Amino acid sequence: MTYKFMPHTADVKIQASGNTLEEAFSSSAEALKETIAGKIKINEKIKKDIIIQGRDNESLLYNFLEEFLYLLDAEDFILSKIEKIKIINNQLKATITGDKALNYKFNNNVKAVTYNDMFIKNEKNKFICQFVLDV
Repeated sequence: MTYKFMPHTADVKIQASGNTLEEAFSSSAEALKETIAGKIKINEKIKKDIIIQGRDNESLLYNFLEEFLYLLDAEDFILSKIEKIKIINNQLKATITGDKALNYKFNNNVKAVTYNDMFIKNEKNKFICQFVLDV
């Protein structure tokens, strides 16, 4: 699983990849976490199961990443890691761990995930997800 930050004029553009679609989604979530919290190590004190739906892979990725922003705002939860993730028929089920966000100081305020420049593709047996975060 890997990700890289891409040049963008105003926001944060990310390309995340993995050998499977699940790994690419996990890398995307990890990049979102780094955008919010930098390199801070987040403790694994809270475990959650989430289920996300989408019309297609792009809307599924959008909804998946937005779920982490919702959890941060509504439940004061910050992601530490994704323990397991499975995608079948535009439905994602994952077990995630994290901690209360109030225990940490964050670098960026991510306002939203956008569809701007978003794509998901399979190239040379590798899945690549690209998306832009509004900061």
